[in-house]
Amino acid sequence: MDSTVVERRLSAVHGHLVPPAAAGSHPDIFANPTAGEFLHEQGYSVVLPEKLQTGKWNVYRSARYPFKLLTGFPDHPNIGTLHDNFEHAVDTFRDYKYLGTRIGDDGKVGEYKWMTYGEAGTARAAIGSGLIYCGIPKGSFVGIYFINRPEWLIVDHACSAYSLVSVPLYDTLGPDAVKYISNHADLKAIFCVPQTLNSLLSFLSEIPSVRLVVVVGGAENAVPSLPTSTGIQIVTYAKLLSLGRNNLQPFIPPKPDDIATICYTSGTTGTPKGVVLTHGNLISSAAGCSTGTKFYPSDVYISYLPLAHIYERAYQVALLYFGVAVGFYQGDNMKLMDDLAALRPTIFCSVPRLYNRIYSGIISAVKSSGPLKERLFNAAYNSKKHAIMNGKSPSPLWDKLVFNKIKARLGGRVRFLSSGASPLSPDVLDFLKICFGGRVVEGYGMTETSCVISSMDEGDNLSGHVGSPNPACEIKLVDVPEMNYTSDDKPYPRGEICVRGPIVFQGYYKDEVQTREVLDEDGWLHTGDIGLWLPAGRLKIIDRKKNIFKLAQGEYIAPEKIENVYAKCKFIAQCFIYGDSLNSTLVAIVSVDHDALKAWADSEGIKYNDLAQLCNDRRARAAVLADMDAVGREAQLRGFEFAKAVTLVLEPFTMENGLLTPTFKIKRPQAREYFTKAISDMYAELATSDSSPRK
Repeated sequence: MDSTVVERRLSAVHGHLVPPAAAGSHPDIFANPTAGEFLHEQGYSVVLPEKLQTGKWNVYRSARYPFKLLTGFPDHPNIGTLHDNFEHAVDTFRDYKYLGTRIGDDGKVGEYKWMTYGEAGTARAAIGSGLIYCGIPKGSFVGIYFINRPEWLIVDHACSAYSLVSVPLYDTLGPDAVKYISNHADLKAIFCVPQTLNSLLSFLSEIPSVRLVVVVGGAENAVPSLPTSTGIQIVTYAKLLSLGRNNLQPFIPPKPDDIATICYTSGTTGTPKGVVLTHGNLISSAAGCSTGTKFYPSDVYISYLPLAHIYERAYQVALLYFGVAVGFYQGDNMKLMDDLAALRPTIFCSVPRLYNRIYSGIISAVKSSGPLKERLFNAAYNSKKHAIMNGKSPSPLWDKLVFNKIKARLGGRVRFLSSGASPLSPDVLDFLKICFGGRVVEGYGMTETSCVISSMDEGDNLSGHVGSPNPACEIKLVDVPEMNYTSDDKPYPRGEICVRGPIVFQGYYKDEVQTREVLDEDGWLHTGDIGLWLPAGRLKIIDRKKNIFKLAQGEYIAPEKIENVYAKCKFIAQCFIYGDSLNSTLVAIVSVDHDALKAWADSEGIKYNDLAQLCNDRRARAAVLADMDAVGREAQLRGFEFAKAVTLVLEPFTMENGLLTPTFKIKRPQAREYFTKAISDMYAELATSDSSPRK
């Protein structure tokens, strides 16, 4: 529909709506029944009058901003780029803590040491000036090849200030992917650390575009020099800082439509795709999120999720706007709990994999604490849950008696937890809310949408959904007839989630064909995810368009949904569900939780030489399958969605063994190949039993 027509209709509707101020503090919009052009959803979303072929008005926007999609921060409309956002932060929060790290120059770990916003601003200008001085011109692409640390953000800010494009290089993707991205993006400069320098040097001669390599954290005398004939200069970060300080250059501010970054996403197959994101994309995404969530300079955030991924990157844009202090982990996930205890963050973002482990660990500890403590925990849990679900304040007594010990696991001060990357079980979300207090938010997003498409609204106590649209985008569900998902479905409309608005990417870099596959001529991004609209305009993800398969009897299976259910089993660290059209049942490969399996064997008095032997024990397989069945029944899986056989493996699914993408999604074709023998053995075993005849 012509945008001017939509705007005209919306302005006509405007007179029929009570202004937000009159509606109290709740963000809902209250409609007058005569507003015929505006179908009102009671709650978090409103529906726009865009008629689709079906005749339905099913384009949803946030109820907070129904008339115009946000492109910037409402309180600071002059912030149009990442450079503007950083300048605003430096001006406003100059002497506040910004970047913190525990590792000293001597390599020893101590308390957190902080760099202020003002100091980071000075370093950013020096690094950017150093790049210009070393012959890296405006518009060049700059690679960042190391894990989270203060220099990562300073280099990124320097790129924004001097109209350079930052390109994260995943340290986990392996040399082939790093070489591919470096050539595909024609990188002119690459920042690395001593650990990644050796890898880089092994194929540097195969990246003709590179002119400068900057080693972060390396000693001056330990950096190799290359022959001048190569045309490549290698300098330390300290040297570049010094060169920049002595040759300061004026900023070269970008425009909102300029490219800010290219994020390469590793798909489950094929070469990485470069997602082109502009300054305007990233600012509008952060601005939309800022309308529903407020942070403060007193807040502290722990940065450990990879900065190469959009989830962490988008958070950094929003945290900067509010002046939050960002402390970095040591770089070792095994020491994360120690870092949490030292930093005591107030904001904690993670992925379901970690939250599931926290959940299992606490449940297991409660069960082994003895009947008295278990009864106390259950009483506290149920009382607090009842209060929260009814919008009341729970008794502080329960925190003192029970939950403060649990809160201490994340440092004791967390007031805001968020989950993204894959679905979080509603039970686990409620559990986090009750045990840790504060606000727990699940969101949904993609790299292609600058992160957040939708997230749960404050005050919404219903779990099992991903909230309402980011005010910087609109969402519609498009029919997928081959999967029987349509807007006429009862009780709720269902279909493929499509997104449009200022957060949507410009396309895949140098790849028109794949861009056209996901972006249609009207600007709608087709996500490949299947959703439904719950009452009050909440979005729920129910399926995946691509990762589905049919069983022999014709039933469609969404394996990720089932894996997410089984993730709550105490024995399961990771799970891969497999089925095909030749068989009527599903089978599972389970990477076991070593501690849970040992504890079970000890409790059953089972003797074993090593864990590998225990994994092959028929009794262990039966115990794990029984636990999976119990969890499946509780989650109301349908009969054909239950795994009928299981293989236990000690080895985790990792990026190193090729079974996980960098965003922790299972690479299905590779997993099927990897476990071919185990899968065929399980089906052969099932075929001999009457319960599951092979077709």
